[in-house]
Amino acid sequence: MDIMVLAILAVVVLLIVGLIVSYNRFVRQRTLVEESWGGIDVELSRRHDLIPNLVETVRGYAAHEREVLELLVRAREDATAHRDDRPHAREGFEDSVGRALQSVLARVEAYPDLKASSNFLSLQRELTLTEDRIAAARRFYNGNVRAYNTRVRTFPSNLIASAFGFAPRDFFELTDPATASVPGVDPAG
Repeated sequence: MDIMVLAILAVVVLLIVGLIVSYNRFVRQRTLVEESWGGIDVELSRRHDLIPNLVETVRGYAAHEREVLELLVRAREDATAHRDDRPHAREGFEDSVGRALQSVLARVEAYPDLKASSNFLSLQRELTLTEDRIAAARRFYNGNVRAYNTRVRTFPSNLIASAFGFAPRDFFELTDPATASVPGVDPAG
């Protein structure tokens, strides 16, 4: 009888240790998801901070491009107003910023003096670096979300997730404005 009690006690201890280990792993993964979202948020904020400088620089050279500049300013304001939203809810606002930014940069091609301006070139370089960092941070975040969501949805960790309130997280997908309007190729012709 003593061996049976010890065996049951050992199984109970193993289950409790397994539960604690799994819970702690969920906490670490959730923290990593939140931290990687912070990386995206920093880069999005950086992009938002660069936009007023770009608008002022372009406005000085291309005053009659007011409509496209106002669209960029409105998109930035909308995105900034939704800064505390969940990732999935922010996607549309950040996509609008990206499209408006791409539109401004495309219109700049018609202004050789502006394209040669050191202020503009510096801003363009900073925006390009920021867009690259947003893409890298987004990939890192989405990878962490994928790993976390897989644990939340697979057995037996899904039992622990549901017991302790670990819910799946949203991915953060943005449309690359440079590729959003790439024309298709007609294979027939």
